[in-house]
Amino acid sequence: MSPIPHPTADVQSSRIGAGTRIWQHVVVLPRASIGRDCNLCAHVFIENDVQIGDRVTIKCGVQLWDGLVVEDDVFIGPNATFTNDRFPRSCRPPETFLRTVIRRGASIGANATILPGIEIGREAMVAAGAVVTRDVPAHAIVRGNPARISGYVEDRDPARILPVSGAQPLPAELQGVSIVSLTRATDLRGDLLAVEFARQISFPVARVFCVTNVPSHHVRGEHAHKECHQLLVCLQGSVRVAADNGRHRGEWVLDRPETGLHIHPKVWAAQYQYSPNAVLVVFASHPYDAADYIRDYETYLRFLDVRA
Repeated sequence: MSPIPHPTADVQSSRIGAGTRIWQHVVVLPRASIGRDCNLCAHVFIENDVQIGDRVTIKCGVQLWDGLVVEDDVFIGPNATFTNDRFPRSCRPPETFLRTVIRRGASIGANATILPGIEIGREAMVAAGAVVTRDVPAHAIVRGNPARISGYVEDRDPARILPVSGAQPLPAELQGVSIVSLTRATDLRGDLLAVEFARQISFPVARVFCVTNVPSHHVRGEHAHKECHQLLVCLQGSVRVAADNGRHRGEWVLDRPETGLHIHPKVWAAQYQYSPNAVLVVFASHPYDAADYIRDYETYLRFLDVRA
């Protein structure tokens, strides 16, 4: 099935996939590339150096400028604004514009603004009117100006949605994450937390570090380890932890010091929504080694050989 352009559309590119619908007053410049079964609504403008995947929906009034890559199954809401130059001037020599990438399955809300050189992670959601000034992690929900993480998207399959509680047992399919119970004693003199390394932690501890004074809108973690185990314990306050083994995701609130979350190697994890007084302690099985980190989610999926 050939592309279906409206008679009022100005379509100059021949690189458009079958089944793509192009509505009133859409302009597509000659070198743009558009995949199959896309839906380009009225008054969309697509410049030359733009790559659009399959099954992408672009609502009315959106302009896609040079340097933009939109992967499969992305939704872009009405009047969302993209930029490609941090220091625009009306008269300057030609240049290579900053690359902005919208990963597979992400959604951009109406009137959102995306600054140049940004990556929106797969399945992420940008709220209407948000101003995105930095990369958005995979599965994150961001809102506001500047956009900040307010949560993470739950798994697409409702049967896979996991309880958000540090005390709940974990389902078997989220391999690589486990709950660890520590010893807490409370009396009139206060609380005592004891950690018996050999009995309560299943790996030898080589390093211990604390995370404190994190502004509530900042995110920590956002990486996986190739070999290192980590046990996360929130000694004071609360912090949310999102973990992902490449196929299934879970999210928990750590708010009791006697409950820890063991993040195994090859599991992607991020911590966010720290309470103002939060103190997170991390027990690690290895000394710090930059080569042990995987800090990019797409690289992480390739490391696991997870097919899209």
